[in-house]
Order: sequence, then C-alpha cells, then structure tokens
Amino acid sequence: MSFWDKLKAELVDIIEWLDDSNNTLVYRFDRYQNEIKYGAKLVVREGQAAVFVNEGQIADVFQPGTHTLETQNLPILGTLKGWKYGFNSPFKAEVYFVSTRVFTDMKWGTMNPIMMRDPEFGAVRVRAFGSYTIRVTDPGALIKTLSGTDNRFTTEEVANQLRNLIVSQLPVVLGELKMPILDLAAQYQNMGDVITAKMKPEFEKFGLDLPKLLIENISLPPEVEQALDKRTSMGVIGDLNRYTQFQTAESMKAAAENPSGTAGAGMGMGMGFAMAQQMGQAIASGQQQASPGAGSPPPLPGAGGKPFFVAINGQQAGPFDMGTLGGQARGGTLTRDTLVWCDGMASWSPAGSVTELAPLFGGMPPPLPR
Repeated sequence: MSFWDKLKAELVDIIEWLDDSNNTLVYRFDRYQNEIKYGAKLVVREGQAAVFVNEGQIADVFQPGTHTLETQNLPILGTLKGWKYGFNSPFKAEVYFVSTRVFTDMKWGTMNPIMMRDPEFGAVRVRAFGSYTIRVTDPGALIKTLSGTDNRFTTEEVANQLRNLIVSQLPVVLGELKMPILDLAAQYQNMGDVITAKMKPEFEKFGLDLPKLLIENISLPPEVEQALDKRTSMGVIGDLNRYTQFQTAESMKAAAENPSGTAGAGMGMGMGFAMAQQMGQAIASGQQQASPGAGSPPPLPGAGGKPFFVAINGQQAGPFDMGTLGGQARGGTLTRDTLVWCDGMASWSPAGSVTELAPLFGGMPPPLPR
C-alpha cells in the first residue's frame, strides 16, 4: 500500500446521527473546524435528511442512504477553494441532520378566553385545547426560516409559534359554524379538519406539514359550568316541590333525633310549619294555574274554604288551607285557643270560636277549667 493510499484510509470518516431523543428537529454534526474528508461516508437513515451548508448557503440535501463524499457526488462543493489543498483540508462545510419523522402529541391551547355569542347563553368566554402532529417536508426551508445555525433545534422552540397560528383560526371556525356551545362536541372532528386545511399553507412556509389536528375540549368558564351542573341536577330531581318536602321531612327527622332537647324540638316544629306553608303555597299555586276547562277535576272534599293565618309562638304563619289546618289540629299544634284570621274577619280570634274551623275540633274535648 502506497503512502497516499494509507493516508486516504486514515482520513476516511463516517458522518451519521443516531437520534436518542423524541423532540429534536435539527441536529448539527460537529467536526473540528468543520472539515469533511475526501471519500467520507455519509449515512442518512430513514426518517432523516442531511443538509450541507457552506458559507451560509445550502449546498446539497441528501436523502436516506449511504453516500460517499467525492467530487462527483458534490457538484456544488467540488468547486470550493479548499479543494485544491488535497487531503489536508479537502473542503469545509456544516452538516445538519433533519428529522423527517412524524412528531406526535404536540399540545395547543388558548392562553386567553375567546369571546363568542351563543344563541342560548348570550355572550360567553370559551377556552379550547387539543393536540396536533407535525412533520418536516422541506429541510432547507426549515433551516432557513426557523433553526438557522442552532446546533440542536427542538420542537419546544417552535411550539409557541405553531400554537399561536392554530389558535388564531379557532374564532374564525367557531364563527362560521354558528352552533350553540352545547352542540359543539359533535363537531370536534369536523372543526379539527377545517383548521388543519386552513393551517397547512402557513406550516408549509416553515417547511412543515400538519398531518392531523385534534380538538379535545371546548369549555365554558367555571362559574357557568357550575350553573349548568345545578340546572342538570334540577332536571334529574324532577318535581322541585316534592323534593323540597322530602328534604324538609329529612331535616325534621334529624332535628328530632338531635339530643339538644327543647332547641331540637323547636327546630323540628319550625321546619314542620315551613313544610306545611310550602305545601299550602304549592297547592294554592297549582289551583291558580289550573284552568277551569272541561278537563279539570273538581276540588277534593274538605279541601275548600278560606285559607287562614295562624299565630304560632307570637309569629304569623300561613295561610293554610283546611287540610293543613286539620293536620295541625290533630297534631296539637292548632288548638281552640290558637288565634287565627282570614279575609273578612275584623280581628284575630280563637280558632274554637270560628264557625269554619269548629269541625276540626269536633272530636276533641274542651280545655280543662282553670
């Protein structure tokens, strides 16, 4: 082997990049003084491209494969001034490896709420977030517009710019749909496809492709969501009057089981009056709303008569209908001496002296003489 053959064998080099990361878009291959030896092997793996840059300009782009760097393979670099110095300094160039695989799980979201007009809720503020994928389609354009001479350019460095581009199109798409917010969930895929189509030309300027964009959620402010939850709960409960009566009865039971003595008994009595008042108001409201048409049933026997106010513990309660007053009389809450009043009476009078209420005490003995 001649001296020059031995020297050539020692100077032959391998230029390659083994990517052990999941977020690197561009990697600059570092060489001492950027020297590339004549006959060096350039290994470009699947999902990569190698870009040669000389004096700030892109000279050649190599696709996947093994390339021997000789003058016939480098028509542009073969004319460089350093070539005449032989193997001591054949040529100088920067080599950038660009990952062309698909980068998944890129996140996007609105930093500030988007104002929109909803046909059901009026003017509301909404937030949205999701994910998207990118892939390098033009390595030269990516280096020119984004990475420059960075020795390692990652997806995090371009994520903010891409996110802003995506978010800028969201209000446009929402305005075009003109759909209620509660119906948007069924349109997430359609909206993602529309935004993807609008964004592709913008991504191409950076040498990127946008294969897929997903919308994961479009949400209302927390206070609006809480109001919707309450509204949903009311729908699940159904008859609110029945639910109120049930809750009141449960409270009375808890108060009766409370060992606090008189306070617990008084609380239970007060809740009982409140429940009776709510029931009376619900019945009166139902009677006012009911139309006297042919399909309306007649009033229940004994449920007629004027409603009476009752003085309980020095406080006015009511008005109560005859059915409620009868229950109070049987429970001992309403006695002959309890003061009552109704429309048409001149003043408060004992219940036992009111003609309409006399039947309530028919089976009860009068108070003991003092």
